[in-house]
Amino acid sequence: MSEATPEPAGKVAEALELISGMTVLELSEFVKAAEQKFGVTASAPMAAAAPGAAGAEAAAEEEKSTYDVVLIAAGDQKLQTIKVVRQLTTLGLKDAKALVDSAPKPVGEGVSKEEADKMKAALEEVGAKVELK
Repeated sequence: MSEATPEPAGKVAEALELISGMTVLELSEFVKAAEQKFGVTASAPMAAAAPGAAGAEAAAEEEKSTYDVVLIAAGDQKLQTIKVVRQLTTLGLKDAKALVDSAPKPVGEGVSKEEADKMKAALEEVGAKVELK
């Protein structure tokens, strides 16, 4: 049911034809002249939205819904840590070992608070040092 937009007519068509023939430099001059003549600006009102965005970020920080589980160190039981990493992820033995060897590395990214706590507890149980971000 989409309707075709009618072709502009009269002065609008003439203005569009004139603008379409301008260079970028000419368009820039045109915009500046229009801003001065009509007392307006062509820029988006981003500055007005910035304070609200900063407040929203602070609120999101307090009410964080997803967490990253970061393995800081494998601890004394490296083999057990590798086994737990394999259980918590879909990694194979080689990849899990590489992750444990290259700590600090994320084990789980964007997981829920409950899942992050379970992962942290399982890793700490085998002596690994873990951090939630």
